[in-house]
Amino acid sequence: MRSRRKESKTVPCPEDDQGVMEVGEEELISKYRHITSIKILFIVVCILITVAISGVSMTIGSYDIGFWESYGIVIDHLLNGSDGSMKDFVIFDIRLPRICTGIVAGAGLALCGVVMQSTMKNPLADPYTTGISSGASFGATLAMVAGLTIIGGNYSIVINAFIFALIPMFLIMTISSVRRASSTMIILCGIAVMYIFNAMTTVLMLLANPDDLAAVYSWQVGSLESTSWESLTVMLVFVLSGSVILNSLAHKINVLSAGDESARSLGVNADHLRLLCLLIVSLVAASIVSFTGIIGFVGLVCPHMCRMIMGSDNRYLMPASMATGAALLVACDLIGRTIIAPTILNVGVITAFIGGPLFLYLLIKKKKEVW
Repeated sequence: MRSRRKESKTVPCPEDDQGVMEVGEEELISKYRHITSIKILFIVVCILITVAISGVSMTIGSYDIGFWESYGIVIDHLLNGSDGSMKDFVIFDIRLPRICTGIVAGAGLALCGVVMQSTMKNPLADPYTTGISSGASFGATLAMVAGLTIIGGNYSIVINAFIFALIPMFLIMTISSVRRASSTMIILCGIAVMYIFNAMTTVLMLLANPDDLAAVYSWQVGSLESTSWESLTVMLVFVLSGSVILNSLAHKINVLSAGDESARSLGVNADHLRLLCLLIVSLVAASIVSFTGIIGFVGLVCPHMCRMIMGSDNRYLMPASMATGAALLVACDLIGRTIIAPTILNVGVITAFIGGPLFLYLLIKKKKEVW
């Protein structure tokens, strides 16, 4: 006789399921915290790199100042005020304003780039896609060549560039108010306005004398050379205010990645949010471009670099892009000052030389879609 063995059936116990669920939740929480710590570490590393590059940049120039000595001068000046020495004058009146302008401008342009790309859902969007740079270029060219300025004085060119940089934004917002303000429509309107202002700028340059033409060309390339604490203060106010507002809207901007209809179902008005971000980005970018001229690729490359490392969560992507942009622009300015010294290359030239190949490398290397 053959004995039959009864097959035992295991019935899942609710207590066991609860235990498994708790273990799974703990693993997910642990993994989330680990990823978050890596993102925060990346931001901290970028900030430390910016500080280190700034220290090196303070040592570059005709007046010899050591690396650690430059930091000592900065700390002593902040704690005790100026001691009236030549080294203090060189650091605080010549070199440090340029470095700080590079930090603020790089952070602001990168912030504008990541917000534009996230709200428009377009990897090629940057602060200049909306025609901001072309408007500022026309305003500056109008002041340099034709002498037509909104106000007189030392800041006539800056005011012209700032006002004309905002004109494309107002044109786009006016057109968008008539029709639905989709991301594609905003970008196409910006490109159309950009070509119009570029055409008018070209006409003015054809009529300019050689001296004015050289000044216009130098401004269009972009430079940190003619910066001061006064101009830095203006930029800092716009960049700091814009970064606070945009970072507070990061969770809403994340919702836009799911599509406009999904955003509306979650209580987010995609059209109004997109126009608000466009307004803030235009003000921040215009404040930077008015003083530094046109500096390209920072707002395009830095968000892509950070997105491939950190993902698309704007709560971490925005500060990471700002830290990366600051480090990149200060490094590019340092390279421009040293590569063929004593001749100084404008920082816009260096960003184009570095940003173009770097952008191609990132596109070729990336293994998966991040959009």
